[in-house]
Order: sequence, then C-alpha cells, then structure tokens
Amino acid sequence: MSRINTIELWLGASKDSIGEDNQGCPSLTLYPVTREGLSSAVIVCPGGGYSRRAAHEGEPIAKWLNGLGISAFVLNYRVAPYEYPVPLQDTQRAIRTVRQNAEEWHIDPNRIGILGFSAGGHLASTAGTHYDAGDQESVDPIERQSSRPDVMVLCYPVITFGEYGHVGSKHNLLGETPDVKLVSLLSNDKQVTSDTPPTFLWHTADDAAVPVENSLLFAGALSRHKVPFDLHVFESGRHGIGIASDHAEAYIWPELCAKWLKKQHFA
Repeated sequence: MSRINTIELWLGASKDSIGEDNQGCPSLTLYPVTREGLSSAVIVCPGGGYSRRAAHEGEPIAKWLNGLGISAFVLNYRVAPYEYPVPLQDTQRAIRTVRQNAEEWHIDPNRIGILGFSAGGHLASTAGTHYDAGDQESVDPIERQSSRPDVMVLCYPVITFGEYGHVGSKHNLLGETPDVKLVSLLSNDKQVTSDTPPTFLWHTADDAAVPVENSLLFAGALSRHKVPFDLHVFESGRHGIGIASDHAEAYIWPELCAKWLKKQHFA
C-alpha cells in the first residue's frame, strides 16, 4: 500500500475552521506500510497545549513507526478556541475511521493503538479512558465502530488537571473557569479501569512544564487496576524533546518502546 495523503474525518459534515492552527482539521495524514499480511496501526497525537500541534511530534514519529512495520496516522485534531469535547470527538472518529477501513488499508482492526505527546498525551489517554463500543443504530458505518484503542503510548503526557496539571492545556481545553466535575472527569488517572488498554509511558524527572507526577499518577492507577504498563523516567531533559535522538538520556525511549510494542504484537 503506497502512501495515502490527508483525508477528512467528517465527510459531509459542516466543520468550520477557526484560526490558522485549525486549517485542515480535523483530518488524518496517512503513513501506511507495505508488508506481507496485516499490519498494526498507531494514531499519533502531537502535543501543543491544545493551542497548536507540534510538527516534530507528528511526521518524524510516523516515520519511526513505519520503520517498525507499523502503519501510522498523524491526527490533525482541532485546538483552541475549540474546547472539550471537540478534540476527543476528533480522536474517537480517527480510531473508528481506521477500524472501518482496516480491510482496505491492510490493517488488523484489533491492533489499533494511539500515541501522544504532552497535551496530545492527554488526548491519547482520554481516548483510552473515555471510549465506547460504537453506535450500532447509526446510519454511518464509521460511527458503528469501537473507539477503544488497543494500546497507548504516552510521552511526557498531561494526565491530571489537578495539583500537577498543565494550566495552559486545562484552560485551552476546558475554559478559564471549568466545572469541578469536568476537571475531575478529564483528570484521566481517575478514569482508569481494569479495561484500560496496556500502556507505555515515559517522562523526564525534571520536566519543568508537565511534572513527572502526571505519568506517575497514571502508572499508579494502572497498577491498582492490574493493567499492564511499562514506565520509564529519565533523570533530566526539557519538555517537548520528541523523538529525542540527540538527547543524552531519553534517546533510548524509541528502542524501549519498540520492544514493548513487539511484546504487544504491534511490531
């Protein structure tokens, strides 16, 4: 299967773009692989505080996944001034779209994962804790598909909107004065269940923008619910280092993640 360009997620629907950062959204940019048999797939959610999408956390990650034999899909989700639940709706639609087109794209519908950085990690973890089996009464076959990812990869993710939360992401997603119940609902460490997908997490201990406690809280919740997870905390490193190929410590995260994905039968 050769590379397919960007496709719209909501064909036939009225989705007005507001501002430069929302041009071309919501959509998926496809990076398929050619291999014998069915490939797994991973949807990539770049970070950017729910105000933009960081390019270095998109295509380079998709190409790395391709190198593992995984078809990748970069999600161009809507950001501020769009607020919750719009980004989550875009993400759920992306998962359903890949699952609906799995046969055409030579993808195993039971091996569709999600990967996110920073606020994109919050979006990915939201998809992995707020999902449904699809609306079987819908006239749209895409909407009849499950929105549950089969695995999650969370890279220096925003997880909580509580004490250790990222203020910018919270405000952009929930507004300046969100309801306390909504803050709790979108603090995803509180939403983990025994059905939450297996998860790979990595963070740096001195991340000054998104404290490492975000990953620790999520890992703790996974542990309590006996969900398989792999957590790696590196001693130092600035926020937003992406693939980290030139980083003294975190450069090894792609190798560690590749081994974990292989264990999950994704690579």
